[in-house]
Amino acid sequence: MDRLSVSYAKGIIRWRWLVLLVTILATLGVASGGRFLSFTSDYRVFFGDDNPQLNAFESLQDIYTKTDNILFVLKPNNGKIFTPQWLEVVQDLTEESWQIPYSIRVDSITNFQHTEAVEDDLTVADLVEETGGLSQAGLDRIEQIALSEPALAKRIISEDSTTTGVQITLQLPPDDAIALDEAVKFAENMAATIEATNPELEVAITGLAPLSNAFPAASMADMSTLTPLMFLVIIIFLIAFLRSFTGTLGTLLVTIFSTMVAMGAAGYAGIKMTPPSAMAPTIILTIAIADCVHILVTMFHEMRHGKAKRDAIVESLRVNMQPVFLTSLTTVIGFLSLNFSEAPPFHDLGNIAAIGVIAAWIISIAFLPAFIAVMPVRVKPVETGKSSMMERLGEFVIGHRTKLLLGMGLIVVGTSSFISRIELDDRFIEYFDTTVPFRVDSDFTRDNLTGVYQVEFSINAEESGGVSSPVYLAHLEDFANWLRAKPEVVHVNSITDILKRLNKSMHGDDDSWYKLPDERDLAAQYLLLYEMSLPYGLDLNSQINIDKSASRMTVTLDNVSSNDMRDIALESSQWLQDNAPGYMGADGSGAAVMFAHLADRNIKSMLSGTALAFVLISLSLVFALRSLKLGLISLIPNMVPAIMAFGVWGLFVGQVGLAVSVIAATSLGLIVDATVHFLSKYNRARTERGESSADAVRYGFRTVGSALWITTAVLVAGFAILSLSTFAVNADMGLLTAITIAIALFIDFLLLPPLLMLFDREKATATSTAPAAPAE
Repeated sequence: MDRLSVSYAKGIIRWRWLVLLVTILATLGVASGGRFLSFTSDYRVFFGDDNPQLNAFESLQDIYTKTDNILFVLKPNNGKIFTPQWLEVVQDLTEESWQIPYSIRVDSITNFQHTEAVEDDLTVADLVEETGGLSQAGLDRIEQIALSEPALAKRIISEDSTTTGVQITLQLPPDDAIALDEAVKFAENMAATIEATNPELEVAITGLAPLSNAFPAASMADMSTLTPLMFLVIIIFLIAFLRSFTGTLGTLLVTIFSTMVAMGAAGYAGIKMTPPSAMAPTIILTIAIADCVHILVTMFHEMRHGKAKRDAIVESLRVNMQPVFLTSLTTVIGFLSLNFSEAPPFHDLGNIAAIGVIAAWIISIAFLPAFIAVMPVRVKPVETGKSSMMERLGEFVIGHRTKLLLGMGLIVVGTSSFISRIELDDRFIEYFDTTVPFRVDSDFTRDNLTGVYQVEFSINAEESGGVSSPVYLAHLEDFANWLRAKPEVVHVNSITDILKRLNKSMHGDDDSWYKLPDERDLAAQYLLLYEMSLPYGLDLNSQINIDKSASRMTVTLDNVSSNDMRDIALESSQWLQDNAPGYMGADGSGAAVMFAHLADRNIKSMLSGTALAFVLISLSLVFALRSLKLGLISLIPNMVPAIMAFGVWGLFVGQVGLAVSVIAATSLGLIVDATVHFLSKYNRARTERGESSADAVRYGFRTVGSALWITTAVLVAGFAILSLSTFAVNADMGLLTAITIAIALFIDFLLLPPLLMLFDREKATATSTAPAAPAE
């Protein structure tokens, strides 16, 4: 292996100009695929085609009016909404909302189709027809009707009458980012105009359409801010640690080329960018540095000890070729395991990052040494007799090996015990930072008007026209009342409320008749008469299917946890099974339910992915190190960091969501890096130099210690930058990975060496005549 590495290194130096040219041309060729990159605006992209919650939601969407919507929320700074001034604003907004691209329905308190009896006739008309001549009595009447109407109260009008909503239902082309952005931007401009005209009125916008539009906005915001920030951090770290212009420039070129290759390949593969996959450039920039640092630190060390530049390059590649390949391999395995995820965006992130890691490995062992060979490099000779910080740390570890074993053992156990405090909670509104307008407006809506999470049911009747059956309606009413009794439920929208109101109106608005019709034919007639009286766009297609064999019930929830949301959906399905005829069975669906199940499903699916990654990485170490003993010892520093990181997270944060389900897999490939490099140098000292385990530990600290803490610092900084993302999934992933990598170095420096000296005491015999000089 060493001879092959030496021959390879000499070949790179000999053909350096050709290597540089081929690398640049190949990079540009692959990077040209970046022109095909695009951003998806569909939140459904987080769910695989076989996701049962997605399929249930799609089935419901196919039956009834689409649920893509925009909700305007209006709240005067002082007073109620029921004044001529504010009702006129609501009425104008209701009319103008029909101009929003792709709008097919608009609902508000002003155009609510109120029914009442006029002599022997049923009249259906807007609740607010004229605002200018309304008396106080008229305003009070409108308020009383709105607050007593189940279809409006706590959905379109708040209980205290201070906040109202105007809801626009959209019929958007599937996954059309331009159409979506056009509709949302149109609505945002309308809101801005209303606020500018009425400074004392606060206007917020939420709904599924703004949610979808927030995803590509978050992606582009992170790529435009975090990637440049990471690039700046890289420059600062490299200048501070390498203290070499040529080394810094070479490393920057490697990271840039690696990122270009990965993103170009993603473009050719037709990958659509999402918030998770948009983090790939930052991750690649971070990881690509590690290979370069190990190669450069070794080379600089050799030059400081008197070797010529080209000889130093050859020696660096000789001792680093295997560990650099191995760390790249383990990192690729970790990222590729994300293909087990239930969320396709993590497939994309894993695949893009894996391509970037492969590109970084190839470019760092080809382009970087060729670049260094043609560029001037200056280093200061080492001061003889002066021990480095890493050498002093090595002596400390060797001298206190027993205490460190006991102390580190206690720290690992104590830290890991806090894992029990972690709770799984995943709410899609909270995927976005509180600085994101969508999150701000959604929180405002939840605090002032209604809930932002919904569970929907399509409840079957026995036959065509069966929604008018008294038996069906009675069970539907019982189900609605059972749901309304739950403290988490804010509102329930059911056709039974319409039929009770119609029955009352058809009996002279007598309150005693506010109940469901007793006869099927009567209920069917009421629905027919009502539908014939409704204006365009306000029909019952959003609640009843075409042949009237099923109806839709929408349940709006408070800010409940994802566990509670799943429980409510499951309990509701169970209630129907236990208390209604079998044909009325229905599963809860909707965007909120889909996201509530996602993290739970993802954790289960990633268990197999992480297990496979762990097995493959462990086998790789055993094979590469040619030592079963070292491979088994390496399991401890490979497993412990992630366990401790989750313990730290449980102690200080407590809640985890979608991000946590992929951390173990991604971090596993990264935390192995430090272990691989230390074990590689340790094993080289044992087999090539015939040193004792203690001396081999000294050799490891002396030769690779500096490179390890430099690369760890860069990795921690890079993933910590991800924690600044406005998309919480990325922020949590970045912060938890940074914690895991930092702990990994802590373990590799303070626990791994004592373990090696405890379990690898046999006398070593030198088996190679390769140079014995320090490698780095």
